[in-house]
Amino acid sequence: VQLQASGGGLVQAGESLRLSCATSRTFSNNAIGWFRQAPGKEREFVATISWNGGITSFADSVKGRFSISRDRYKNAVYLQMSALKPEDTAVYYCAASVHSIGSTTSQRYNSWGQGTQITVSS
Repeated sequence: VQLQASGGGLVQAGESLRLSCATSRTFSNNAIGWFRQAPGKEREFVATISWNGGITSFADSVKGRFSISRDRYKNAVYLQMSALKPEDTAVYYCAASVHSIGSTTSQRYNSWGQGTQITVSS
């Protein structure tokens, strides 16, 4: 499996959830990003982490609530989400960048996993 996201579900506002992205070893030197797409909206950037985990970036809408980490031994990237809001409801995708440092632009990512649905109820 190249990239596989998991961990989605139905939660109430204010709760936390952790998404996992299992990656192939071939992406060990690539940045990994998380994007999301809500119904009727365009896909948007959420967070990204560099190849060694040293550089992270977040969308303004999730700063202070979400964190991203990477376990290079397990070939996994995690998105820890706290204080979830109904507007966080979307399908979340993880993707591998063509570069070692991530970008907020989806065009810089050339490998995508299937999405995982997160629904936050109010």
